[in-house]
Amino acid sequence: MGGVTLHGPAYSAYVRIARLALEELGVPYDLVEVDIFDRDSWPPDYGERHPFGKVPAFEHDGFRLFETDAIVSYVIDVFDGRQLYPDRPRERARAVQIMRVMDSYAYPRLVWGVFVEETEKGRAGQLTDEEIERARHTLAVVDRLASGPVLAGDRLCLADLWTLPMLTYLRLAPSGPALLAEVPGLGAWLDRMSVRPSAVATRFPRERVATDG
Repeated sequence: MGGVTLHGPAYSAYVRIARLALEELGVPYDLVEVDIFDRDSWPPDYGERHPFGKVPAFEHDGFRLFETDAIVSYVIDVFDGRQLYPDRPRERARAVQIMRVMDSYAYPRLVWGVFVEETEKGRAGQLTDEEIERARHTLAVVDRLASGPVLAGDRLCLADLWTLPMLTYLRLAPSGPALLAEVPGLGAWLDRMSVRPSAVATRFPRERVATDG
């Protein structure tokens, strides 16, 4: 069986989700860095790999995919990763619910709405009350949905892999630690997740600097 290649930048939350799944299942892979914000650096065939010019893109034994859901589902099916799905129907449904909350609300409100605004656009300490409240509300919802040591069920699952990259970005923002302190259960979960081997192996450069000094 041919090798696995993932295309996209290490800093991408969605590239990291796919990498976390591969790491958790012990699947060897190559990461081909593609900076989504620098089109001039893209490989000539990247438009064929992802026709919408986003990340990640994936290839395994000549079979290509894009969209994180599709990639992770394929990896689970091909590499015997059913343990990343909770066993019971209600827990599986809760996991999917958390994943979609992260896509639809956490990514725009926490990653773009807090981290990018504060660190990339120079708005540290300048977010509006409405922006902070949207982030606070999103965290509170995820905290209420979480089941305990892991987010859904009794073992790590896709909900955890979807949530880790986005909360990591939030924690790196100036306002992030205070917001996370309001949901101590979720903060403790993030501390535990951040030291898993898969999380350490997929740290992006800014995270490594913040963690290792």
